[in-house]
Amino acid sequence: MTDRLGFTAGVDEAGRGPLAGPVVVAAVILDPKRPIEGLADSKVLSAAQRELLDEQIRARARAFSVIEICVDDIDRLNILQATLLGMRQALAALSVQPVRALIDGSQVPKNLPCMALAIVDGDALEPAISAASILAKVARDRRMVELDASFPGYGFAKHKGYSTPEHLAALQHLGPCREHRRSFAPVRQGTLALFVDTPVQPG
Repeated sequence: MTDRLGFTAGVDEAGRGPLAGPVVVAAVILDPKRPIEGLADSKVLSAAQRELLDEQIRARARAFSVIEICVDDIDRLNILQATLLGMRQALAALSVQPVRALIDGSQVPKNLPCMALAIVDGDALEPAISAASILAKVARDRRMVELDASFPGYGFAKHKGYSTPEHLAALQHLGPCREHRRSFAPVRQGTLALFVDTPVQPG
């Protein structure tokens, strides 16, 4: 989006709540000359709708970036700080620097390259944030499908790392893999339960 003051970017994330995998942050500057119909909060769209819109956003946006913050950084920083870091990196990575960023949520990261405004439920209110939410969600879902192939047995392709009964059962049975967030309580508890339930081998 552009106005008389310059370009405005929308910023949103996917993956703050899951027990495994990265948090993904996207920033998007829409081009008013190339409108995209159907932009909405990614959570209310079907997977097929998100895939179609993802393709259109990448083709028509003035600029976009998608950033992954890995599990190690999530555990080191905590999920909030890791998300804010991703927002800073996503804005800095845009090929066109905005003068303003609209951030989904209630907090504005520090040390941004432009002024910013936090908007609660912004992914349902601002088209640029909606576009960012779609790019982040599609990129993260694809990443979780890749991780499912690398770490079979957890069901990452199905639940995308969220704390479903299937995932919690697999975690207790298999223990965490390197893509699990060990700073998250269910992962810590599953690890402890596995350790306690494992008999000590003589020797």
